[in-house]
Amino acid sequence: MYGITPFTSTNLFDAFDDFDRHFFADRMPNMVRTDIREEKDKYVLESELPGFSKEDIAIDIINGNLVLKAERRSSDEEKDKNGKYIRRERSYGSYSRSFDLSGIDSDHISARYKDGILTLDLPKKQQTVPESKRLAIAD
Repeated sequence: MYGITPFTSTNLFDAFDDFDRHFFADRMPNMVRTDIREEKDKYVLESELPGFSKEDIAIDIINGNLVLKAERRSSDEEKDKNGKYIRRERSYGSYSRSFDLSGIDSDHISARYKDGILTLDLPKKQQTVPESKRLAIAD
């Protein structure tokens, strides 16, 4: 006798998602890994942007959000001795991601880019202690 196994579509999509993630990982620039760690007085954001130059990266603060964008274009051409194409490939890749800046002192964010890693130091806002004062009571 055959058993009945319920079909769950999530298993099919999970399998495709795993295939997609592993197969396209080196080809899709939108699959950029970003780590955020908390330190005593700041957060440190590290984003892998291999193959991008510093000029390809834009960091903006828009409506309380940090917006990270990177874009690159490349083309490879091979021609024969008559100037006809044997191979011509072009590629374009872009990446964009936003991060909420709640609790961050956005005036003092710093960024550096080295060896394909963009590092941002996001200083925490200083806790303001409410001012206290005594009021005089009028007669």
